Amino acid sequence: MARFTTGPINNPSVSGSRSTQKVSVLIENSDSTNASTVLIEGYILNGSRILYVQEVFLVSPDQVIRREYFANFTAFEFVFTTSGAGAENTEISVWGKNNVGQLVEAHRVVSEETDHI
Repeated sequence: MARFTTGPINNPSVSGSRSTQKVSVLIENSDSTNASTVLIEGYILNGSRILYVQEVFLVSPDQVIRREYFANFTAFEFVFTTSGAGAENTEISVWGKNNVGQLVEAHRVVSEETDHI
C-alpha cells in the first residue's frame, strides 16, 4: 500500500473568480496482469481540513480511469491510497481546469510530483 498527496493547492479568487473550477484525476494502471485499488480523498482547506470527496474503485490491468471533481475552493488537497498487486504500476496525476475546461498549468500535479506520505 502506498499513500500520495498533492499537498495543499492554493486557488485564490482573482477579480471574483478562481482559476481552477474543477479537477480532473487521471489514474493509469500499466501492469498487464494485476489490478490495483485506489482510494481518492479530496479535502477543502479553509482553516480546517474538510473531506468532500471519498471514492474507492478497482483499476483493471492496462486500464486508465478519469474522475472529475468540483474544486472552486480557496485551497484544496487530494490524497490517494493505492493497494493490490498492480499498485506499484499505478500512476496518478491531477489537472486543474478552468470554467471552460482548459488546463490550469499552475494546478497540474503529475505522478512524479506527488509526495509520499
